[in-house]
Amino acid sequence: MPFITDRDKAGTLISDAYAKGVSVALFCTGSFWNTEAILRAADSFAKEHGIERIPVVVAMTSHYSHMQQTARVTRSGSHKVGFRSLLEYCRSLTEGAYAPYPNVAAMTHLDHGDPKADEWEMTECLDLLSSVMFDAQTYPFEENLHMTSEYVRRYGDRVLVEGIVEGLAVGDGTQAVQRDDYIPKAVDFIKTTGVDFLVADLGTEQQSTGTDGKYLKDRAQVLTKELGRPMLVLHGVSSLKDEDIKGFSEDGVVRVNMWTRIVRESGRYAAARLSERAGRIAEGDFEATEATAYINDNIDEAARIMYGIMGQLGYAGLASR
Repeated sequence: MPFITDRDKAGTLISDAYAKGVSVALFCTGSFWNTEAILRAADSFAKEHGIERIPVVVAMTSHYSHMQQTARVTRSGSHKVGFRSLLEYCRSLTEGAYAPYPNVAAMTHLDHGDPKADEWEMTECLDLLSSVMFDAQTYPFEENLHMTSEYVRRYGDRVLVEGIVEGLAVGDGTQAVQRDDYIPKAVDFIKTTGVDFLVADLGTEQQSTGTDGKYLKDRAQVLTKELGRPMLVLHGVSSLKDEDIKGFSEDGVVRVNMWTRIVRESGRYAAARLSERAGRIAEGDFEATEATAYINDNIDEAARIMYGIMGQLGYAGLASR
């Protein structure tokens, strides 16, 4: 099935991609149009390279303090409506007789799920999710261990679970603490909690306004060796230059998370196209004025950027011909 909410199917897709040298793209979304852009990018890449059932993760945050994507989906600002409607929309685009993107294996994911604020999403909505990032980074380490372990015990047979040891850097000024004991703590965390993936601090910055981030390749390699298997998830790819977005699978990175740069650049592009239509808009031309023109420009540019990212992540290696 192209709309993937089964943990085992998602796990197999990720493992198979990694075996071919591909870190699976995890693209976040906070709108219907960005969701379709993800699917269009994957579908276009699959057609161009002869890939059957191309894997991609469609993700969103809900009550994450730095970015509440589900609240952005509808004008109402309802987290619950945004969450379920966006995922059902993704299902309608990939599954069924009329789906325009049936060749995309869209794995669904809740990003930065807060143990308390996102309890509804992480317990009552598992029918729509293949994976969850259980994000207890703001809690003391021992409490993080306990809470994450308990979530895996209760729900780990239904969803893949990402865990996180401690905070990541964010573009609003939040800094990660580079501790000397990070790697042994991460190993202890994985052994104790039993999570499927580790959201690792590899030096990048989430929601970055620039591209001066640094990916800590050596740390990723040491972590993977100490953990005993590839299971790392990289956040903050928006902070990297294009030429640095490559080779992550060599270091044990199985999923790569990106959103901010895509949204910013596609918005700029759509705004420029809107400005070009200013004269027609002033004259009241319907097609120039109606919001679909801006949204479609946004979709097309976001899809173009994501297509490029998939190429940099080695997706051509998934070709079936």
